[in-house]
Amino acid sequence: MGDMNAPQETLWPAPFAGKPLNATVVVPGSKSLSNRYLILAALGHEPVRLAGLLRSRDTELMMDALRALGVRCEIDAATDTTVTVVPPADGRFRGNTKVFCGLAGTVMRFVPGLAMFADGPVDFDGDEQAYARPMKPVLDGLQQLGATIEYRGEEGRLPFTITPPAPDPATQETPSVVPIDSSGSSQFISGLLLIGSRVPGGLELHHTGEKTPSLPHIRMTVADLQGSGVDVQADEEARVWAVRPGAVQLPDAVTVEPDLSNAAPFLGAALIAGGTVRVPRWPETTTQPGGLLPGYLGHMGAKVSFPKENGIRYCEVTGDGHINGLGDFDLTAAGEIAPSLAAVLMFADKPTRMLGIGHLRGHETNRLEALVNEITRVGGRGEGAARRIGDHAGAC
Repeated sequence: MGDMNAPQETLWPAPFAGKPLNATVVVPGSKSLSNRYLILAALGHEPVRLAGLLRSRDTELMMDALRALGVRCEIDAATDTTVTVVPPADGRFRGNTKVFCGLAGTVMRFVPGLAMFADGPVDFDGDEQAYARPMKPVLDGLQQLGATIEYRGEEGRLPFTITPPAPDPATQETPSVVPIDSSGSSQFISGLLLIGSRVPGGLELHHTGEKTPSLPHIRMTVADLQGSGVDVQADEEARVWAVRPGAVQLPDAVTVEPDLSNAAPFLGAALIAGGTVRVPRWPETTTQPGGLLPGYLGHMGAKVSFPKENGIRYCEVTGDGHINGLGDFDLTAAGEIAPSLAAVLMFADKPTRMLGIGHLRGHETNRLEALVNEITRVGGRGEGAARRIGDHAGAC
């Protein structure tokens, strides 16, 4: 966000709707799915063509990380969003290399697992801000699986070096039991599950914390593994996931769904300004947390429908400028859309208290603090939206 005391010409001019909206907005591919598919394609044994892949800094960092490990990621110049992933022929990743994670959580928490199957040590580093992001649970899990972790800064954070365990010719018939506390991020669980079938004997992963953040993202990982031929079972009540050993292989062609969370600012605009906004290629079923967005907007007073035109399914949201406040609003299942929903709820007819989003403090920035700051800067005060969001941050 810019400095509010900066010269006027440097500020971004906010859009103004002079009439009810009537718009169709195409959103790019899901980042969560894009980076999971890239990892799973790299773990396979045959090339995979990914269509509709998100092109962003996070996915570029992921592809660069895979290239450093000896995986080919070939971008189709004709479409720019189609990438063919070619894994190493022998299934062994390149060691004695460096991986740069930037600020991408999926890179810093998913790629270290691949280093378990490299032929030498792998150095991991990232942006300076990334040094504040927690990594210890996933790295503790890799240590339990035999990896050696050498921290080159603060323990449990970037930068670090992973030395894979020496290959063991003996056959292990029982799964490796790995307990970790993943309370800080679901990505710690996902990062270990993604490599579980390559672990000798398989993996039995136990989450030791009382609550599991962002279960929908873990379910997404489980579904993607199952779609790659992996036998994985989840006991969410016991907080245990079991992955049997076996091959990983996505279908030879995969289409990435649109990023449904990225649709939130556009669909939400229909509630604020009135009118109708449509997003095409909305899936009938999805593992994305953003799939809950239409229901949330409906509770806020929007009219939501899913028309089909020429075989394409749309999410269509219509608003009349009136927005219902939601009281206590549990966003545990979809915290990633909390910032967009908070912006919409600034205009609601009564307070909303967002719950279950405390883990947003640990992202690339403290998103809860940023929400409080920015809502205050645009005029929230007293018992208005800024104070309520502040209370939410304490209650999460």
